[in-house]
Amino acid sequence: MHLVRFLSPVDGRPIPGVRTGDTVASLQGVNTVAELLRLPLADLQAEVDKVGETLPADGLTFLPPLDGRGEVWCAGVTYERSRGARMEESTEQSVYDKVYTADRPELFQKAPAWRVVVDGEPVGIRSDSGHDVPEPELAVVANSHGEIVGFTVCNDMSSRSIEGVNPLYVPQAKLFAGGCALASGIRPAWEVANPKALTVDLVIRRGDEQVFRGTTSTEKLVRDLQDLIDALFLPNDFPDGVILATGTGIVPELDFALAAGDVITITIDEVGTLTNTVATGKEPFGFLATDNLEGTR
Repeated sequence: MHLVRFLSPVDGRPIPGVRTGDTVASLQGVNTVAELLRLPLADLQAEVDKVGETLPADGLTFLPPLDGRGEVWCAGVTYERSRGARMEESTEQSVYDKVYTADRPELFQKAPAWRVVVDGEPVGIRSDSGHDVPEPELAVVANSHGEIVGFTVCNDMSSRSIEGVNPLYVPQAKLFAGGCALASGIRPAWEVANPKALTVDLVIRRGDEQVFRGTTSTEKLVRDLQDLIDALFLPNDFPDGVILATGTGIVPELDFALAAGDVITITIDEVGTLTNTVATGKEPFGFLATDNLEGTR
C-alpha cells in the first residue's frame, strides 16, 4: 500500500488516496496530504482506512506526495561512500570528514512542496555546472508531531563541480529547478519491518546503454532515522509535515557526469521506484511552478 496524490478524473482536483497494486481508492476523511500529516500517527492510520471509490491506476495523473506547507530536507554525509566522494571532489576535504562523525548531522533544506517533481517528470541539471549526479536516498516522512509515518524514494540531484569549489556553495549545488524528485507514493511506516535493512539500487541509461549502476543498503547509514528527525524538529516546526532524505551511499566516480536525456531509475526495496529523465536548465520546469501556483500540484 502507498499513500498517493492524484488528479481527480471527475473535476481535476488534486486528492489524496491509497494505491494498492493496480487500483487507487480516494480517501474520504481528508482533502490533502497536509491534513494527514497534521495528525498523530494513530489517527493517521485510522484515516487511511476510510477509503471511497476505487479507480484503476492506469490513466491517472499522479502528483508529488507532498502539498500545502510541506517541505523536503536532506541529511548529508551519512554514508562512508558519501564522505569519501565529498572529500575527493572538494578543495576543503576536512569538513566532510568531521561532519561524518559529529554529534550534529548536516541538514539542509532541499525544496518546498511546490518545487518537487514526481516519478515520470524530468529532473534538472544546472546549465552552469557541468558535473552533476543523482543521489538516490531513502526519504523519511514525518508528521507535524515529529513521528515517522512513512518512507518514499528521493533523488537529491547535485552539482559536484559547484559544491567541490567551496562547501558554502551547497545551496547552489542542491537547490535548483528540477533538483528534487520524489516517488509518487509514500509507503506507510507500519508496513516496513526494518528501514535500516533496505537495498537501494541506482541505474542510469543513456540511450540503449547502461552507463552506471550502483547498489547499497540502508544498513550502512550511520545515523539513526529518528535521531535525524529529532535534530530537524529541534529548532523548527513543520505544521504540514516534512520529508527528510537521509543521504546517499551511491556516488559515481569523478569521471562520470549526467547528460541531458539520461534516464535515472532508483529502486528501494519495500518502498518504491522513481524514474526521471534529465533536462538542462530551468526552462523545462516552468510549467511545474505555474501549475503549483494554480493549485494543481
